[in-house]
Amino acid sequence: MKNIVIIGGSKGIGNAILLQQLEKNKIYNISRTAPEIAHPNLKHYSLDVLQDELPEIETIDTLIYCPGSINLKPIGNLSINDFRNDFEINVIGAVKCIQHYLAVLKKGNSPSILLFSTVAAKLGMPFHASIATAKAGIEGLVKSLGAELASTVRINAIAPTITETSLASSILRNERMKENMIERHPMKGYLKPDEVAQMADFLISEKAKSISGQIFEMDYGLVTFKL
Repeated sequence: MKNIVIIGGSKGIGNAILLQQLEKNKIYNISRTAPEIAHPNLKHYSLDVLQDELPEIETIDTLIYCPGSINLKPIGNLSINDFRNDFEINVIGAVKCIQHYLAVLKKGNSPSILLFSTVAAKLGMPFHASIATAKAGIEGLVKSLGAELASTVRINAIAPTITETSLASSILRNERMKENMIERHPMKGYLKPDEVAQMADFLISEKAKSISGQIFEMDYGLVTFKL
């Protein structure tokens, strides 16, 4: 049984990971709202990781940081605070959690860290300037820490395309928009949270013990293929 800390496990991809791991691992969830489930293997801490002091946890094998943002505006409509807020949510929060838990994590069993980027960090998309900039920071963090922690802790990131979560509800708000999104992807689909949770399960497992410092695009062909 692993001890897994999930930041943002109450909704979306984080919740899908939490539900997938809950039966076989001890889960510590840190988020502003509690998951809609009670389980003997789950301990929840209600707090804002950017504002509040993080709890002390004695044993950690895996740290997963899930918070993100979708702030899509033309560059002329993006304020400096938009860029600052997206960077705080996506990068500073992750750095704060890694720094706080790294000493404990290094003592864990095959310790690993999992972060989240976006396909927009690789593929230029209109109106994505703020979030793409923030997630590019995540990718740089993964590469740098992958090298720095190579002998002790693995770190990787998943870069999903649009995923059917509450965060993306405005983009997938009706059947027509969903159909358009499917057609936009060469493999004719977009992600469900459970698909991303399956990749997460692999990356934090012993099956991925040789993998660190990598960004895994889950993109239904959006970045790689031009058909």
